[in-house]
Amino acid sequence: MDCLKDAKLLLVEDNREIAGILFDFFEAKEVELDYADNGELGLKLALDSSFDAIILDLMLPRMDGFEVCQALRSQGKDTPVLMLTALDNRRDTLQGFKQGADDYLTKPFDLEILEARLLALISRYRGTVTTGKLQVGELEIDTKTRQAWRQGRKLCVNPTTFKILSVLAHAAPGVVSREQLTDAIWGDQPPSNDVLRSHIYQLRSQLDKPFTKPMLVTVPKVGLRLELKP
Repeated sequence: MDCLKDAKLLLVEDNREIAGILFDFFEAKEVELDYADNGELGLKLALDSSFDAIILDLMLPRMDGFEVCQALRSQGKDTPVLMLTALDNRRDTLQGFKQGADDYLTKPFDLEILEARLLALISRYRGTVTTGKLQVGELEIDTKTRQAWRQGRKLCVNPTTFKILSVLAHAAPGVVSREQLTDAIWGDQPPSNDVLRSHIYQLRSQLDKPFTKPMLVTVPKVGLRLELKP
């Protein structure tokens, strides 16, 4: 995917001035844009319709961005979420990732950077990996539907944690370095190490926490790998 033309986006933003700017920008790109000015309406639209990506403000009336994102993921909605934050607050950024956001931008932001981030998210969401199913030990991955199961139990993974899991599964039982993971997911626009660490934490909570033996193994000073033996 090399442009946003014909993409369908949901904007959840209570600042009408910012919303107007984004509407003008995306209209020129021939992008379909739905809009909500509060978290409750944004969540309803996100659950009721299908979008390529969601632009979600953090500070919203009725439900904030954290609550909206958490509700989406808890109900199995894996649409990519790019969260907008008013301040470059590390704690809020990491909290957003923990609730299931895939990326973030700090206001004020460059529209072309926003477009590039959305393109990357949508490309991952639509699936750039080979279509099919992959069985790795107790883990089953469907790369077409972007779903994963361990011992038949479905894992709640967003597009970014699914990509991490897919990279590890294709390399299993080999070790994948954090640099390789970062490159596979973000290419030449890597975020801070805290962002990758947060996504790995979320993956571990789904892949390992409900089970007696962990699959996601840290190899000190090297990287991560999947343990295949039950």
